[in-house]
Amino acid sequence: MKKHRVLFLINPISGIGKQRTVEKAVGDEIDHEKIEFDIAYTEYAGHARELARNAVGKYDVVVAVGGDGTVNEVGSSLINTTTALAIIPTGSGNGLARYLDIPLRVNRALQVINHLVKKDIDTLRVNEQVSLNVAGIGFDGHISHQFAKEKNRGPAGYVKLITKEYAKYKSSVYRISIDNKTYELPAFMLTFANSSQWGNNIHIAPQAKIDDGLIDVCIIKEFPIYDGPSLLISILDQSVDQRRYDVVTRAKHITIESDEKLVGHLDGEPVELGHRAEIRIHPLSLRVIIPPKDFRKNLLDPLMELKEFLPPIPQLPNLPKGFRQIKK
Repeated sequence: MKKHRVLFLINPISGIGKQRTVEKAVGDEIDHEKIEFDIAYTEYAGHARELARNAVGKYDVVVAVGGDGTVNEVGSSLINTTTALAIIPTGSGNGLARYLDIPLRVNRALQVINHLVKKDIDTLRVNEQVSLNVAGIGFDGHISHQFAKEKNRGPAGYVKLITKEYAKYKSSVYRISIDNKTYELPAFMLTFANSSQWGNNIHIAPQAKIDDGLIDVCIIKEFPIYDGPSLLISILDQSVDQRRYDVVTRAKHITIESDEKLVGHLDGEPVELGHRAEIRIHPLSLRVIIPPKDFRKNLLDPLMELKEFLPPIPQLPNLPKGFRQIKK
């Protein structure tokens, strides 16, 4: 039986630090009868994109080991090819991986790869760049730019940053064309969703489907500052598409213009888009590895998700004289 060739691209500095365990786990968990593999480490921004582009035609699967930025770099290089994207999520948000039900535990994600079940999904083109999951302009773009400067890249740091920036953020006026229908209005945030969530199971477009050939557009219009908690609750309980301040629709082609520079993000990575952005859907343009239908969730998988929201356990201080620490 011909083996499938798989290339693992590991971002050694992405997210929250599981990367150093991956190389050993690959050797332990991968099905050596079905798969032969190589491992490469990225060395600089954009390196994963270069390595993935060079892998097309040589490998059947390229595995992005890292966060949403690494997944974007690898996936964007595999669009309109027969080489599939697989994900071992080691970042802080893991939006696309969560949407595709890929486990957050490294060994479980490797077990998904062993099954080699493939699915074609849509991708977004934002000007000349690619988004696989969710793109945005406005407050979430602003937060993405600020978060990129932070040392604490976990969910707790993200929440702290949002709280700090919310009170001083000012909405901008946008001219928005959605499949030839035009709006001009002040908006807090414009979201263009391929999947339903940003990451961490926080859903901005609860009804979005990644293979329907449509972009889910969520326009959160300017609203009173005291209504912020209501917005947060609606996102957490997946009712954001029912708020009176929101415009929610689906489209294939959107253009955004503003007198101010458009500050945005692509899959959580900051991007500046000038004064005009054009967003298009590219249906079923990327092949991905997903869990098979009979892949059973492990009881530890939900605990792994909860762990990412908890602060690290502090190290115990030195015990005073007269106390003994029990050795394991």
